[in-house]
Amino acid sequence: MTATTPPCLENTPTRAPRPTQALVLRLASRRAAAIWIASATLGAAGISAAPGAQAQSAAFPNKSIRMIVAVGAGGATDTLSRRMADRLTQTLGQSVVVENMPGGSGVIAAQTVARASPDGYTILIGTNTTHAGNSAFMKALPYDPVTDFEPITRMGIAALVLSVNNSVPVSNLREFIAYARANPGKIAFGSGTGSARLASELLKARAGIDLLSVPYKSNAPALTDLRGGQIQMLLGDIALMLPHIQSGAVKGLAVSSLQRSAAMPQTPTMDEAGLPGYQLVGFIAAFAPAKTPEPIVRQLNEEMTRVLRDRDFADMMAKGGVDAAPTTPQQLREWVSSETHKWIELARGAGIQPE
Repeated sequence: MTATTPPCLENTPTRAPRPTQALVLRLASRRAAAIWIASATLGAAGISAAPGAQAQSAAFPNKSIRMIVAVGAGGATDTLSRRMADRLTQTLGQSVVVENMPGGSGVIAAQTVARASPDGYTILIGTNTTHAGNSAFMKALPYDPVTDFEPITRMGIAALVLSVNNSVPVSNLREFIAYARANPGKIAFGSGTGSARLASELLKARAGIDLLSVPYKSNAPALTDLRGGQIQMLLGDIALMLPHIQSGAVKGLAVSSLQRSAAMPQTPTMDEAGLPGYQLVGFIAAFAPAKTPEPIVRQLNEEMTRVLRDRDFADMMAKGGVDAAPTTPQQLREWVSSETHKWIELARGAGIQPE
């Protein structure tokens, strides 16, 4: 008789034999070891990743910033730099320390920043001297104003004002040009800065007039001689000239920027007064060392631009003869390149030999 499997047991799995106590202990031991290894691996990974994670999460800035100013204490550039440093200290949460570094027409300051670590903690407040004029007046400039820096923003434009002695029988730019053409070589202009000299040379070239150049060590003694009649014309900084124009000691005819100056809103620009496209100005701008990371440059640009667009801050600048004129980093790069070329060409055209 053949044995058959009961129908109710056809799909019932065969029960596995119970493991021995030794086998249970071995399995438990292996599992514990695996858990320990996995935990150790994760812990080691966490330790090794921590510094990188911390570095990535550390927000700029996490220490104080040096703001190196290419001129001495006092004056519009220094005042603007210190006010900006105060504002940035508040918004960035780290102190921004101003360090004046005059000398060598700004070369010392520019070199210092160009050679600094490109981490955003050293920035330069440069001018038209460091980033235009030096290229025109120096034979061997020890830095490149374009390639050795990351532009942050242009901070302000300092227009010059064409001023004449009261004995010159003119009341506007067109009359002055006509008078100069009628008296070639008889009008002497003073210049105690590179911008004053080249602005006057640009005026000569655009207006087709012949003026006599009289060099000075600074514009202050040139202004004294303008008032006394020893020279007849001076294209000087608004901050220097305005009090003397307001008092009636000299006459102000036009400003050298494309837009009217906030400090002299009633005075036309050269462009408006008869010389289309005329512009030669002083400027103040912020730079970081070349290869400073773009996010840091962008953050500095945004913070400084916000300050420059503040009405109270812009009014403070205007009182010093500087008009707030923020830019993007790329716009400042293009501006420096254009101005450097302009200044070199003007100096060459005037026969000025680099020294």
